[in-house]
Formats: sequence, C-alpha cells, structure tokens
Amino acid sequence: MLASEEYIEQAYLFRELGEKLVLKLPMQEVLASVREELLSTTKLPLAVDYLLSELKHGGAFAPAMCHLEHYFTAFQSFIVEEAENEAGKFDMRVGLAVLHGDAQYRADGATPQGVFLYQFEAVCRNRLGYDRGLPAIAADPIFDEPWREWIRGLRRRVSAVDVADLIYVRSEHYASRQPASGSTATDDPMLFGDKEGRIALANRRKDPLLLFAALHRHLNYPAVARPQPVDESVNLLPAMARRLERLETRLRLLEEEHRGGGIDLSRFLKQQDAVGD
Repeated sequence: MLASEEYIEQAYLFRELGEKLVLKLPMQEVLASVREELLSTTKLPLAVDYLLSELKHGGAFAPAMCHLEHYFTAFQSFIVEEAENEAGKFDMRVGLAVLHGDAQYRADGATPQGVFLYQFEAVCRNRLGYDRGLPAIAADPIFDEPWREWIRGLRRRVSAVDVADLIYVRSEHYASRQPASGSTATDDPMLFGDKEGRIALANRRKDPLLLFAALHRHLNYPAVARPQPVDESVNLLPAMARRLERLETRLRLLEEEHRGGGIDLSRFLKQQDAVGD
C-alpha cells in the first residue's frame, strides 16, 4: 500500500484525464500538462514520465502501468488495458472514472471489504470478464492470503452461486447464526462483517446490482461510475447556424430562378478554380 498522498495525487490525475478527454485533446498533451501540476514530493510524476515515453513509442500506456506493478495495482492496469482494447466496448472515460473512485477511496481510508466490492462491481457492471478481472482484484496489496484465496475461488463459483450467498456465508452474521455446537459452522475465516452479512441475506435471489446499491446506502461504500450520455447541446448552435446558411443559399438561388434570369453557376466555378489553385 502507498502513502495517502500518492492516492490523492492519483485521484487528481485520473479525474483531470477524464475531464480533458471529453474535450478530445491528445492524451500526450494532457498527460504532460497534468504532470506539471502533481506534487514533486510524490512518486507519481516519475510514473507519468514513464507513461508518456511508452505512450509516444507504443501508442498506449497500459503496458507501462503493468511494468510499474510496484506503484500501480494490477486492477488499475487491467482497467486501462480494457479501455485501450479496440475490440472491446469499454469507454476510456468510464475507466478513468473507475480509477478515480478507486484512488479516492484509498486516500480516504479503504477497507478490504470496500475495495473488493467496488472492484467486483466495476467488473460486473461493465462486463469486463471474470477470467482476467478476478485475478487482477486478487493481486491487490490490500488483501491478505485468505482474501486472495477466496477471490481466486470465485472464478469457479460466481456463475453458479448467487453473489449474495457468497458474501453471506463468509460474514460474521452467518457465523453468529450457526448452532452453538459449531457442527455446521465453517472453519474458513470470516471476511465480511455483520452488516455486510445482513445486507447480503436480505438480497438473496435478487439482482446483484440491488445488493451493491444497498451496500452503498448503508455502509457508504463507493459507487462505480456509470457511462454518461454525450451532451449534444454543445454542438446544437453551430449545427443550426450551418443549416441556416444552407437555407439562405437555397433561397437566393430560388429567387434568381424566379426572376427569370436562371441560376448563375459561374461564381461556383470560380470558387472551385480558386480552391484548386
């Protein structure tokens, strides 16, 4: 785990990249610009320099993040790699918003339960695939070995067992409801608290998104960013202005034809000759 100031700067970096990406600015210029704003007392400016060099040579910075595995987590590299995959449908803006939420949560003081639920929801909601998503989550340094073993085991069970059941049976609430003899109790360590178990029990046989929403409301776990529709109102006035210009041109041509003089095409030919010269 890094220091909190590193996660604060990471959250700022991902937020700025996401906001300026909407303006369709080149990623190299955006990275170079934001790099000057980062605290030089952190390691992030050095990491950004390496990302810039990889972006200039290879056109992507996911491989550079994979090489900086001591600084960026496997989940962060996985998100960027999926966003840069041209064959996929995962938007880079959504990916940067996911990374911003992840870094901001760590800066505010993350727990293993919150990190897992946030990253797992991001994989589920954006359909990024369990085969590569779950190993990336398990490699996070916030998890100890029991957590990693359980997350890796989800690859075999998540498609057959309800998500709420998987959380419930590894919660303290489940352990407290077992008989005092412990004959049916599991020897596995409990990974989730009593509240997570109660919420999971109440959301059995329901849509997993309802489970995540309940966890957000009651335990204040961070919510995953959702794709936002593109605001077309920004281009509305310029488009209307171009249409009005075309209408005015058509009206002038109709007026010329109505006066009986026909349409003078010579001025259009002169314009084409000027453009060709």
